[in-house]
Amino acid sequence: MRLVIGNKNYSSWSMRPWVLMKQLGIPFEEEKLRLDFTPGSAFRTRLAEVSPVGKVPVLLDGDLAIWDTLAITEYLAEKLTDVAVWPRDAKARARARSLCAEMHSGFMSLRSKCPMNIEASLPAVGAQLMAGDDGVPRDLARITAMWTEALQGSGGPFLFGEFSAADAFYAPVVARLRTYALPVPPQVADYMARVWSAPGVAAWVAGALAEQDWIGEDEPYRPSR
Repeated sequence: MRLVIGNKNYSSWSMRPWVLMKQLGIPFEEEKLRLDFTPGSAFRTRLAEVSPVGKVPVLLDGDLAIWDTLAITEYLAEKLTDVAVWPRDAKARARARSLCAEMHSGFMSLRSKCPMNIEASLPAVGAQLMAGDDGVPRDLARITAMWTEALQGSGGPFLFGEFSAADAFYAPVVARLRTYALPVPPQVADYMARVWSAPGVAAWVAGALAEQDWIGEDEPYRPSR
């Protein structure tokens, strides 16, 4: 299988399936495209060949292309039945899918006002958003509540015990909370530390820090690196 992704520093959607596959030991080849949305760019040209929506990530398996993170996750779960992509318990599995679906369609304030930028440190921006924006504090409150509930129910170390798709889906959120230094309770901070040190996440972060790339379109708060 081949996974087509964007820049590791910025592409939160690419991070989700990449981290999941790396963490669970699912073999794949990486094809990284520099995020460039200008007409005729190499990014747009390549994605037009493999995806009808022109977005990353895309999972290629032979002549099959899957271009949505939830669809990729479900495909992996069906294809690799011996790998615990989702929690093994049926009720936990349903709960994990609910959390992932909520991430997939929600938290618009956090996602738009705190774009993923792994190499950056923007605590002043985070403080301003917490003080002057209703959306980011509301999203943060919901995220910390759901994480706390899941961790209390499973006993950890990850949301549903073992690392699963739920943790991979929220790994970019962990990155955002770190970059913008958004306040979280101790149990959530401990969970974030465990996610950040998980081998799949650590490998992605190392790749992001090594890029040393600058894409102004994804940098609303910094004029330069």
